Order: sequence, then structure tokens, then C-alpha cells
Amino acid sequence: MVKGGMEHDLRFGWELGGSGWATCRIADGVSEQKNVVSYCTDALADVLRGVAALYDPAASVRRFSFDLEPAELRWVLRADGEDIGITIYRFPDMFTSFDAPDHEGTLSWESTQPRSLLAHEVLDAAESVLRVHGEDGYRAKWGRYSFPVAALRDLRRLHLRDDRCGRRHDTALPGSG
Repeated sequence: MVKGGMEHDLRFGWELGGSGWATCRIADGVSEQKNVVSYCTDALADVLRGVAALYDPAASVRRFSFDLEPAELRWVLRADGEDIGITIYRFPDMFTSFDAPDHEGTLSWESTQPRSLLAHEVLDAAESVLRVHGEDGYRAKWGRYSFPVAALRDLRRLHLRDDRCGRRHDTALPGSG
């Protein structure tokens, strides 16, 4: 088990690899989680939608899973005011663990970070993928799903509306509105 802390030094990365695979990295000032994610789920869209949902005061917990073929990597995001607890659990088999409670998985990584920083890092990673590959290149490499332009647009809108983020945002990309 690797535990993160309240370092507020968050980094999130998403890099397309071979056909139908991406490397997802999340790290804080204490530890890093790195996994090779399969195209069997719309994983990048799930991250964008999961973080965006935390802008709704009624949505205090969001879950989404990545298929690691065969393992499941389950993300649990818990809002506590402006902070987000990020907990990642690993299950041995996506098909048999889908309905399993979180505590039955192995704790792989956790950290607590400001929502604004989490949103910014996820936006930055998704925008980078779009810059490098474009929508057509993403679809060709990822295979099963199109680039999640609507989810990117939604998270960017919420982040710019609700967070006091002084960092740069790539507004030249699709859905920048």
C-alpha cells in the first residue's frame, strides 16, 4: 500500500500507448500510482466526468473504474468542502469485482487535494492528449471511444466558474467556450 498525504503537489498524466492502451499516472509529493489502462472502458471520459460531478454540492462521492485486463482499478473521489479525498482500490478481476464494496479491494493509493488542483491537473492532461493526437488520432489510437470533448468542455466550464485557479488553461482547444 502506498499512502499519499496533504502535500498539495498533485500531478496527473494520461498518455496513449499502443492501440487501445494508455498510461495513467497520479502522484503527490509523497507517492505515485501508475497503471496501464485498457480501452474496454471510456476511462479518460470517466475521469473528466467524475471530477466534474464534484462541483455539484449533492455529489459528495464519485466512483469510476478502469479495466486493466483483467484487474479493476476503482477510483473513489470524496468531497469534503473544497478538498477531495482520492482513494484508489485494486481488485483482481473487473468482471467479478464490479459490485464488490470498496473495502474488499486492496488500497493502492490515496491523497487529499484541493478540488481546484485536481480539476486543473486532469484538464491539463486531457488537453495535452488532444493537442498531441487530435480527435481523429485519439479515436484511431484508443479505438473504442472518441475523445471526450463534451466532458472536457464541462469540466473546464465548472473549473473556470467555481475555482480561483490562476494557472493557464488551453482555451484554443475544442469546447473552450
